[in-house]
Amino acid sequence: MAGKFVVFKGKDGQDYFRLKAGNGEVILSSEGYKSKSSCANGIESVRKNSQDENRFEVKTAKDGREYFILKAGNGQEIGRSQMYKSGSGCRNGMKSVARNAADAVVVEE
Repeated sequence: MAGKFVVFKGKDGQDYFRLKAGNGEVILSSEGYKSKSSCANGIESVRKNSQDENRFEVKTAKDGREYFILKAGNGQEIGRSQMYKSGSGCRNGMKSVARNAADAVVVEE
């Protein structure tokens, strides 16, 4: 089953997207966008930038768990992952974003 971008309106009235893997697990979440067109641009940016491993940045949370941020060419954050208990899990998450984003369909909730 292929991945998909799920677009939804947050409680704050902004548009967000989540990239879900084929198994339904959320592998990347966006920040809020003021318009649907900006949100759509964010999705296209994920499609493009996720294919360059240098656009991923691994971070460590205060509790020691790892997560990653996907950045655009200008260094701006496009999305971030969930928290991972292991470094290998985090790296697998980055690979999953690259694999799923390229041809994921976009659906609205």
